[in-house]
Amino acid sequence: MTAAGSPANALSLKPTHKAVTTYYDALARFTKLGVKHETAVRSAFQELLEHCARQFDWKLVPEYAIKRKGKADAKVDGALLDSYGLNHGLWEAKDSADDLDKEIRIKFAIGYPKDNILFWQPDRGVLYRNGERFYDGDLTKAEDLVHILSLFLGFAPPAIAEWQRAVEEFRDKVPQIGASLKALIEKERQTNKKFIAAFEGFYSLCRATLNPNISVEAVEEMIIQHILTERIFRKIFAIADFIQRNVIANEIETVSSSTPCMNAFSRGFPSRWLTRTASCIPHSPL
Repeated sequence: MTAAGSPANALSLKPTHKAVTTYYDALARFTKLGVKHETAVRSAFQELLEHCARQFDWKLVPEYAIKRKGKADAKVDGALLDSYGLNHGLWEAKDSADDLDKEIRIKFAIGYPKDNILFWQPDRGVLYRNGERFYDGDLTKAEDLVHILSLFLGFAPPAIAEWQRAVEEFRDKVPQIGASLKALIEKERQTNKKFIAAFEGFYSLCRATLNPNISVEAVEEMIIQHILTERIFRKIFAIADFIQRNVIANEIETVSSSTPCMNAFSRGFPSRWLTRTASCIPHSPL
């Protein structure tokens, strides 16, 4: 996956699948009844889009508000949100009587994003990606319908792609960092008098305030968890006074800063990695 955004999710959908045939059946029933207005016919596509979104554990949120600087929010017919609340794509529906190209120009003129947005009407779909028209499909053809949906749901905007990479790296790196910290703590407890004194002071505090039978291993784990989580709070969530508002955290910081090796370790690689991770969060993907 590139920073410019590229397909990240493979949609499992074929023209012969029940969800697709059900979609076309619903449109055919509307046509037979003489129902053509947008609020009715779009329900067929909404059901199909919800079916596709469930493959990725996403939720299609109808009437999604789009923030516009200095203006009231605009409403798009739907947005695909993941479990983090990150927006993976926008959907706007029109009926067959609308001039879709004209409607697209109007929506962009009032501030609709162009990162990954699908404009739909029963016989046509237009997908914009990264500010440009990416695909224009004849939705009376099941192959075109499946293709445009695969493009739409398979795209990861740059901020989301970077976030996903950061999550994967976090999952891989944290156990490695924890193991290295444990080895460093055990070494310092044997060789560094200043660290030994600070550790014993903290160990006594834990026995007095938390549990008189707390083990050395549990205290070591507390120190490791603190070094990781304090950096997360400070770097990602910008809570600078996390330590000052927590007595135990303050004492752990005293222990970790009692040795140059641990201080350098705790503020070195994890901090550099978290800086990159934190940079993903302020961006609005769409």
